[in-house]
Amino acid sequence: MDILQLLISGIANGCIYGLLALGFVLIYKATEAVNFAQGDMLMLGAFLGITVINSNYMDMPFLAGLIAAAVVMGIFGYLLDRLVLRGIFGQPQFAMVILTIALGFLLRFFAGVTWGYDPISLESPFAGRILELGGLTIPMVDAVIIVATVLLTTSLYFFFARTRLGVAMQACSQNQMAAYYMGIPVKRVNAIVWALSGVVAAIAGVLFAAKGAIEPSTGLIFGIKAFAAAVIGGLGSLPGALAGGLLVGVVEPFASRYLPSGFGPIAPYALMLMVLVLRPGGLFAQIKQKKV
Repeated sequence: MDILQLLISGIANGCIYGLLALGFVLIYKATEAVNFAQGDMLMLGAFLGITVINSNYMDMPFLAGLIAAAVVMGIFGYLLDRLVLRGIFGQPQFAMVILTIALGFLLRFFAGVTWGYDPISLESPFAGRILELGGLTIPMVDAVIIVATVLLTTSLYFFFARTRLGVAMQACSQNQMAAYYMGIPVKRVNAIVWALSGVVAAIAGVLFAAKGAIEPSTGLIFGIKAFAAAVIGGLGSLPGALAGGLLVGVVEPFASRYLPSGFGPIAPYALMLMVLVLRPGGLFAQIKQKKV
């Protein structure tokens, strides 16, 4: 029973990592660059959710506050691409890396100045509620996180498979030049990808804030673990991102419980190293070798 408790908790944490890893993969597929501010976007979305849900002035219901935070972060991601990132279009990829690292510092500074550096939690309607299933005790918030992740990933699957915009995004991720010649507005699609990445980060952030305390450096910590999850699953694979997140989420509590002290925090990176040695492209690799 103790193993099942650890497994449920690990899956819930893994869902957060997986959602954040989805943001990494979306950006990578669209631009072949890594957004190292993705974790900080989660942090900012969490603080926005706390503000609109717990605020004495707004006091929104949980679902409405989550949607509001997601919309704001979606607009933020769209404008970030239109006003900032488009200026380095055509530059070497390390320019995007440096820019997003700097953006992460700015977001952490902004969050610290605005909300302070002390950890704060979201007062959700699930706090303290428990589900009893055959002797298994499941926190309600963990169940909500798992269900929300399943619904969101299912919606993303149908979005990419069944909508014209989703198909256009897939075309751009495979070959931007060919997509441009086929009449697809590549730059606009890239901006929408950044907006979608912001939406997913905000949802993950609000869900995490309902489970645990958040402070400005939380995004950096989560971002590194989610990046490891994306690498484990394969940077070009959306299902791989979720699978990698679940693996990281499950490995972490089991390593903390059954391995010597100090192994828990490094377990995700040890797993990433092992995957990179055995399967460099990730477990669900979709990255093809380019011929010059």
